[in-house]
Amino acid sequence: MADIIQLLPDHVANQIAAGEVVQRPASVVKELLENAIDAGATTIKLIIKDAGKTLVQVIDDGKGMSATDARLSFERHATSKIRSAEDLFLLNTKGFRGEALASIAAIAHVELRTKQETDDVGTGIAIEGSKVVAQEVVVTPTGTSISVKNLFFNIPARRNFLKSDNVELRHVLDEFHRVALAHPDIHFAMYNNGSETFNLPVGNYRQRIVNIFGTRTNEKLVPVEEDTEVLKVSGFVGKPEFAKKTRNEQYFFVNDRFIKSAYLNHAINAAFDGLLKNGTNPSYFLKLTVDPQSIDINIHPTKTEIKFDDEHTLYALLRSAVKHSLGQFNIAPVLDFDRDASLDTPYELEKKPVKNPTIEVDRDYNPFKEEVNSIVRAIAQKSDQAVSWDSLSRDLGVGISDNDIYKKANSEFIPSPESELKHVYHEEQTEQEEEYEDEETYEETNPQTEFVSPQPQNFNHIKFEAEEETMSAFTEENKVEQKQTTYQLHNKYIVSTIKSGMLLIDQNKAHQRILYEKFLRNMTVKEAVSQQLLFPLQLHFSNQEMQVIRDLKNDLEQTGFIFAKIQAGLVEITGVPVSVPESEVSIILEQLISDVENEVPDSSFSATDLMAKSMAKSLAIKTGQALEKEEQEHLVNQLFACKEPSVSPANRTTFITMTVDELDKKFI
Repeated sequence: MADIIQLLPDHVANQIAAGEVVQRPASVVKELLENAIDAGATTIKLIIKDAGKTLVQVIDDGKGMSATDARLSFERHATSKIRSAEDLFLLNTKGFRGEALASIAAIAHVELRTKQETDDVGTGIAIEGSKVVAQEVVVTPTGTSISVKNLFFNIPARRNFLKSDNVELRHVLDEFHRVALAHPDIHFAMYNNGSETFNLPVGNYRQRIVNIFGTRTNEKLVPVEEDTEVLKVSGFVGKPEFAKKTRNEQYFFVNDRFIKSAYLNHAINAAFDGLLKNGTNPSYFLKLTVDPQSIDINIHPTKTEIKFDDEHTLYALLRSAVKHSLGQFNIAPVLDFDRDASLDTPYELEKKPVKNPTIEVDRDYNPFKEEVNSIVRAIAQKSDQAVSWDSLSRDLGVGISDNDIYKKANSEFIPSPESELKHVYHEEQTEQEEEYEDEETYEETNPQTEFVSPQPQNFNHIKFEAEEETMSAFTEENKVEQKQTTYQLHNKYIVSTIKSGMLLIDQNKAHQRILYEKFLRNMTVKEAVSQQLLFPLQLHFSNQEMQVIRDLKNDLEQTGFIFAKIQAGLVEITGVPVSVPESEVSIILEQLISDVENEVPDSSFSATDLMAKSMAKSLAIKTGQALEKEEQEHLVNQLFACKEPSVSPANRTTFITMTVDELDKKFI
């Protein structure tokens, strides 16, 4: 039997390896930036065109390579990072496998120009599909410049699987952010299609975060510092009120290498337990420093997964460090019965110098003057409260004549012109009236005032406000009983009756369909109605998010948004759609940006359709929200007025029907 196993050619092996190392243009960006950092560069420039599909170029001022090293760097398993297997557990560099450049050269057109500081001239190499096309002496500055053009030119299937420029650009930016955040001591610059996207000067870690994610980020950060024998933690976490629905601002760096760890992410979420709203994620930018011998990086080709010797200890330390920072800066509530909060020194006064207290004397203070005033007030109050025995007996009903009862009844319940006149007279002659005991004495002393003789009064007709009577326009016989045709089940489903049986509607998905068609109609058929805000709403976004908003500005204006200002990191909104509450605007825009960045384009893709889906998803009635009977019926009627009531914008079922026969079978 003939032998069937054979050794693959180098160019085929390189293409196979490239499938693991180079998945998209962002993979090329990551490998080239890490090589520049390992070369000791202090300034790194990244230039891309068409989201990296046409060009990815990295220019650095590192130590460069000799002619021999430049040629050898494109061979498989050729590296300067390690010498033996033991070096895998003592890594202080980004790369170590020696596969990146060989894999990239196998699927693209690569041009390399490099020069060492001690050399007068440099070396230029051109490679196409693992074949060296040219190698010559060139004039170039110290450092390395490598250009990768026409990615996947010889693998059209892989190139067709690449997503839209917006999606690929987002992945490139993610890789750029990860490398730039890990090394704030290096000057980074990025250019996209000829325009400058980022220019990050050398600074501290906080400045680098603010320069990437916008100036508003500075007030969101809470510092985290913890140093133990096992782990050293430094960095920042975001305040709970600024938590987002997306995970775009979550970064772990282990020994200056970006990693992904669901286990450590759970430790951060545990530290924020009880402080976040449902569906939101905390932001964090944390650097972890551990012993290189306690971790294994050689797990995945992308080197973003790491195995730790003792994950449980790291989990506990990380969780405690974050909780301590949240409590130290009064982000999380602290329960301490022995602590007197009034004795705490304010944070802004801790570093101020202590001064001796000054004594101030009020030389105009006169305690006797104040005492005299209080005595006068006390005497006046006492005279006002003095009551004679006659008036007291009159109030108690002792020795009261009919005239007194008549005067009291008229003055309190049935005022008349005569009683009003007597009331005024009584006020003017209060002291004299107390001396009169009967009608004759009163007339002799005051002959000019005509006394009105009392009339017998009936107090049964006196009414008070508490005795209000309400009348019904309909009698009990004419009442029409309204039957409820819809019911809400667990604040999630709406149950309605139909002729053949029962209808069960998912309120969230149904409302998404209603809003989706409404927004789509506003953006394509008619002009939307806006409501003006009393005060302009100012929102802050990163440079990457601002670019998405600029691209969608026209579509957003057709839905009812009115933008007064769009500038670096700031969006000012003066009008919103009628159906959108002001408090939901930032949530809607964040969700929209996330959907646009993660959307996979197909034949029916359009920005208008995507925006209508995103806004409908953000504003739809949530699961668990109670609805009144009228709201339930209105939702059902609106759903079946839609063009496609059976599915949501995400092609999920909105309702199901169950006939009487199907119900009968359940009881067999």
